[in-house]
Amino acid sequence: MVLNDKTILLTGGTGSFGKAFAKRILRDYFPKKLIIFSRDEHKQFIMSQEYPKESRIRFFIGDVRDPERLRRAFDNVDVVVHAAAIKQVPTAEYNPFEAVKTNIIGAQNIINISIDNNIEKVVALSTDKAANPINLYGATKLVSDKLFIAGNIYSVHTKTHFSVVRYGNVVGSRGSVIPYFKNIIEKGEKTLPITDPKMTRFWITLDQGIDLVIKALTVMNGQEIFVPKIPSMNIMDLARAMAPDCETKIIGIRPGEKLHETLIPEEDARRTIEYDTYFIIKPDTHEFLPPYEPKEKNYKPVPLGFSYTSANNTMWLNEKELQAMIN
Repeated sequence: MVLNDKTILLTGGTGSFGKAFAKRILRDYFPKKLIIFSRDEHKQFIMSQEYPKESRIRFFIGDVRDPERLRRAFDNVDVVVHAAAIKQVPTAEYNPFEAVKTNIIGAQNIINISIDNNIEKVVALSTDKAANPINLYGATKLVSDKLFIAGNIYSVHTKTHFSVVRYGNVVGSRGSVIPYFKNIIEKGEKTLPITDPKMTRFWITLDQGIDLVIKALTVMNGQEIFVPKIPSMNIMDLARAMAPDCETKIIGIRPGEKLHETLIPEEDARRTIEYDTYFIIKPDTHEFLPPYEPKEKNYKPVPLGFSYTSANNTMWLNEKELQAMIN
């Protein structure tokens, strides 16, 4: 398997995705080493307590903004999963260049040093907010996506390949509305704030996100963006599922928020192919790259004019399904 007997480095490794990914990899696969790269020593200490006798895991303090530290961490690494980012929309709006330094300059550092160190495969985590972005977080992740795809041009004479995985809100992750609602409910409050009753969002579990990253690492050629087929849910249905006895109060959409999210814009339909459980957005033709051909052949092109949004989705969560996901 693609992860067995490999040294894997995970940036942002103490976040929600990183902790779940590490647990899965160490449980189900046989990596030579798993390096957790992040900048928070306290979170690394807490996470290390979960693996008192695990010899395959290493913890590496560092920041993706620091190329020298990355260069040291990437020595003899085979596979990189890049999850580090400034993800909070309000944080990015208030600290714009900090988001640029982490999400854009940090991405370019990962690309350069991966090529220099002959890393075999690099998968970067993206977000639905990178498709037709209206906030700074989304804009920085769109630039990051394009940098990683373009990285294949510069690595064409090496063994390094770059791909992107793009998905929606992760159930229970920090910053999502679910723990925010949970906190309100646990305080005994009887009113949930709703931005707009028409608002919809894509939802994915951590396990589904990990599945897609592993799938990408298995079948990637480099240059592609993987997009999962995941359900949507209306914000009012979400509120009723979590707190059926609570009232709701409409507070209006916050700066940088969309009414509906997009995973595949209509402009990308001509380059999108469909599988049973996911899509691939293929790269544009480039004179310095060979024509792109996916490894798995059982696909079909999406129709012209296709888009994949949380509003036009054909998969919808009901209240019981969401409760099961949360649990």
